[in-house]
Amino acid sequence: MSSSLGSDVLSGLKQGALFAGAVLVLTLPPPGLATSRAARSPAVARSLPVAHLTTFHGADFGAQPVSDDVRFVADWASDSGDSRGLPFVILDKRDARVFVFAPTGALIDSSPVLLGAAPGDDPAEGIGTRPMALVRPEEKTTPAGRFVGTPGKNASGEEVFWVDYADAVSMHRVRPVDPKERRLERLASPDPSQRRISYGCINVPVAFFESVVWPLLSPSRAVVYVLPETRDVREVFAQAYTVATKPPARPTAVANM
Repeated sequence: MSSSLGSDVLSGLKQGALFAGAVLVLTLPPPGLATSRAARSPAVARSLPVAHLTTFHGADFGAQPVSDDVRFVADWASDSGDSRGLPFVILDKRDARVFVFAPTGALIDSSPVLLGAAPGDDPAEGIGTRPMALVRPEEKTTPAGRFVGTPGKNASGEEVFWVDYADAVSMHRVRPVDPKERRLERLASPDPSQRRISYGCINVPVAFFESVVWPLLSPSRAVVYVLPETRDVREVFAQAYTVATKPPARPTAVANM
């Protein structure tokens, strides 16, 4: 074979290899298009090319029993990375219980809590600017949704974690201000309905606040997912992947209970 002919053959082989590589790139999906559904379904997984599969990274609850709704939101938050590397909290209003997670999706701890006395998922208009004396019984709700919370202090100088600053909803130590409310006894009750007493804030046991909530959440921010109680969880979180939440400033505001 002459050197000229050999050179032409080699050039042709190189062009063919480049063309084949271009075809392969065009036929493979871009990174990120594969969904976690494929990884959860063995039947589908076996029929798909390896390039279509992703690894599902759900939340780690350890031995903690949880409701289907809590697991649904926790698995999604962990698998999607929705909390953007921040710790996250899930509040199950139907069970009046809060779950605190590390950024990795591992459950740190959970606790019963006191919630808004009135069932409901939407805040009353202007509730965050009204004195507590002007809040009607039916307006004492803990709003549902996705919030980017920040640590701060209330008007009394008490450490609180603001969940929804605009509506004056925070997570704080339980305050047994009025003995007739029996907040400590209610907090210890196994009946979730007994733990509905606040104006909308999330009251947690003092020890839980000081050993879990404040150490984990106070250095920065955290994403708080408050599950609905009057609507299906998928109605509230159906578009959660695209929700853009502007975090509030580190504020000082009126106390809420």
